[in-house]
Amino acid sequence: MQHRPDPAQDSLDGLSVGDALGAQFFVPGSSVPDLLAGRPPAGPWPWTDDTEMACSVHAEIRTHGSIDRSALAAAFADRCEPYRGYGAGTVVVLHQIRDGRPWAEAAGDVFDGHGSWGNGAAMRVAPLGAHFAGKPDLAAVQAARSAEITHRHPEAILGAMAVAVAAAHAAATRETGSTPAELLAAVDPYLIDGRTSSGIRRARELLGHSVAEAAYELGNGARVSAQDTVPFALWAAAGYLHDYPAAITACVEAGGDADTTAAIVGGIVAAHTGIGNRADVKGIPGDWLAAREPLPSWAIR
Repeated sequence: MQHRPDPAQDSLDGLSVGDALGAQFFVPGSSVPDLLAGRPPAGPWPWTDDTEMACSVHAEIRTHGSIDRSALAAAFADRCEPYRGYGAGTVVVLHQIRDGRPWAEAAGDVFDGHGSWGNGAAMRVAPLGAHFAGKPDLAAVQAARSAEITHRHPEAILGAMAVAVAAAHAAATRETGSTPAELLAAVDPYLIDGRTSSGIRRARELLGHSVAEAAYELGNGARVSAQDTVPFALWAAAGYLHDYPAAITACVEAGGDADTTAAIVGGIVAAHTGIGNRADVKGIPGDWLAAREPLPSWAIR
């Protein structure tokens, strides 16, 4: 039987490798010039909360085909290992959920009742989008449901929706190909007024510009917000959609919250490229995949 590619599993691998490699650059001794020269840090590369939460999203959507927010909230809470690098606010929310507080109350109370606009909802959602390849409306709706559990602010929800739609487009075009402009155009119908949407629209104007200029204009995740993270991530995913190593390297070169930008970008790009090289597409390198800490057994089909 001929093997059929699984864009969602590829996306999870791409997300986790990007996350784990990006996190290495918070460790003394890792060299950006070496990575630019094709010499990544020695493994193993532990992954962070980005991957831990993405595994739960992937498992939920793979098993049930949609997001049950109560079930996913329980999974997030039960599997939360704070040493993975969770933000303090997310740890509080997840501990409250674990203690029996309804997820909507716990997530809605943070930041004076406005909810979090952090980048955590966007960092974990690309495999969900890849699952809905060619079905952007479903990807957007289910992404919003997955976001609300911890991030109730519209900016964070919009960021998650945009990443999921980009991943759905990337997965749907893995055989036919896509231009950078086409990927960002696929996201455009889901944008509403706000800072994240403004940044994504600006990203379209910066296609073809340098990583440094894009990071300066769009942000690099240093503020850990959706509006400071998702526009650059979509710029990088669009510009390097056919070259996974170059896409992840761009995130590290940009600095800031490199594990999260690389997780988002890696999840989108790997939905398109898969693992290894094919034709004019460079996928996840096998040695990078081997260096990444293994994923939990329950997250792998």
